[in-house]
Amino acid sequence: MKKLLVDTNIVVDLLARREDFFEEAQELFSLADAKQVELFVSSLTLANAHYLLAKQHKLDEARKILIKFKVLVEVASLDNKIIELALVSDFKDFEDAIQYNTALEIGLEGIITRNKKDFKNSSLPVMTAKEYLNIAGWR
Repeated sequence: MKKLLVDTNIVVDLLARREDFFEEAQELFSLADAKQVELFVSSLTLANAHYLLAKQHKLDEARKILIKFKVLVEVASLDNKIIELALVSDFKDFEDAIQYNTALEIGLEGIITRNKKDFKNSSLPVMTAKEYLNIAGWR
């Protein structure tokens, strides 16, 4: 089974039901629910998603959304080594550097994001949810 890191933007696409991106995110996370793929998120992603959801919903509702979401993913710890690697990486965006180094450190096979250009220096395959669904034959 493929093990992939899902970037924050894809998580927020699903949880905030972003109009142009929700369907593909939903399909991706449905595969995780059906145990066809194992999806991981950084602990930073959950914090960022909560922050964004709390702008749209009451705090307790934002947490309920995350509680339901959590059953679909494994949460990777954010530790000192990942922070150190991100700080010295050649990624321009620090959050992307954290995501990338999280994926490397836990041995994942790729990254799913809408911002592929932010991961141009990645040694891991980087694709959109739509690309993954097409490549993996799910569409």
